[in-house]
This record gives sequence, C-alpha cells and structure tokens, in this order.
Amino acid sequence: MFKDLDPILHSQLRLSIVSILMSVEETNFSYLKEETNATSGNLSIQIKKLQDAGYIKVKKSFKDNYPNTSVSITKIGIEAFEKYVNNLKHYIHPK
Repeated sequence: MFKDLDPILHSQLRLSIVSILMSVEETNFSYLKEETNATSGNLSIQIKKLQDAGYIKVKKSFKDNYPNTSVSITKIGIEAFEKYVNNLKHYIHPK
C-alpha cells in the first residue's frame, strides 16, 4: 500500500533545495543558502549528494573575481521529485 520514499529527497534540506529548483531554471549557491537558512558547509554537502544522485547539475565559475556556483535540476531530478510527491500523497490520503 505505502510506497517507499526516496531517501535522497527525504532529507529536509535536500527536499528544500529540489523544491526551489523546481520553480526556477537555475539559481546560485547564495540564493539557496538564503532561502534554506543552511550553513555553507551543510548546503555544500547536500548539494554534492544531490549531484552524485544525478538530481541536480552544478556549474562552478567566477563572477567579478568571486567564485560562483550555479545549480539547476536535471530531468532525473524532476522525475524523482514528482515521484516523491506522488508517493507522499498516498501517505497523506491512503486509499
């Protein structure tokens, strides 16, 4: 009856990151840090976990001589998020 929830997305911070990325084409590390109230270290670790799972794409560059990390969601990430949300609905409204 109940389907397994994706352990990658079941973390509050990782779910927050992916939720934000579902609503934007691309964003930067600073925006994610501000929106999630995460520390730089924790955010970096969670971004790496999402990247390793293939859920997000990370692009590092420089902007005005400062490091700039851009993050976007992949097709795999979109599919995983949609599946996670649908599975979670079954927990909220079991049939």
